[in-house]
Amino acid sequence: MNMTPAQILFRVLLIGVGATLVMDIWAIIAEALFAIPQSNFAMVGRWIGHMPEGVIAHDSIRAAAPVTGEAALGWGAHYAVGVSFAALYVAIGGQRQLRRPQLVFALLVGLGTIVFPFFVMQPAMGAGIMASNRPDPTFAQLKSVMTHLSFGVGLYVAAWLQAKLLPQARLELRDVTG
Repeated sequence: MNMTPAQILFRVLLIGVGATLVMDIWAIIAEALFAIPQSNFAMVGRWIGHMPEGVIAHDSIRAAAPVTGEAALGWGAHYAVGVSFAALYVAIGGQRQLRRPQLVFALLVGLGTIVFPFFVMQPAMGAGIMASNRPDPTFAQLKSVMTHLSFGVGLYVAAWLQAKLLPQARLELRDVTG
């Protein structure tokens, strides 16, 4: 039985938050084990915070004036983007990904999400296309690839969990009232 739009949206929300959480856990592990610094989402908040002023691109986001609440704004945007990418995962893969998620598909979608930071965020924040302006672009690129692959793992894990833990068919009113 097909799910209602509300059921699909709820599951997309769960998958997006779950996948982003897995990505954040990976970042903590990578920092602890390999000394790979975590992303500073306050800089994302600073970037977004300057947009209402009409400033989309910066020479260096770190040199831009701080924005009130930039850390909260950045973290909120980070999770909102994760939910948006989960919606893309379900839009491309269909309800099948909600019922029987496939690891390879989730990894491909996760890897595909790297287009956004490589070609939008990094250039707009002054790091250049694919972090080409960074002191060590190869390191930044590999970090991005690993981060987005971990998001793909998160898509799969969160989709698998919701498929196992949530009922698949909607309850009809007559099923509840007799």
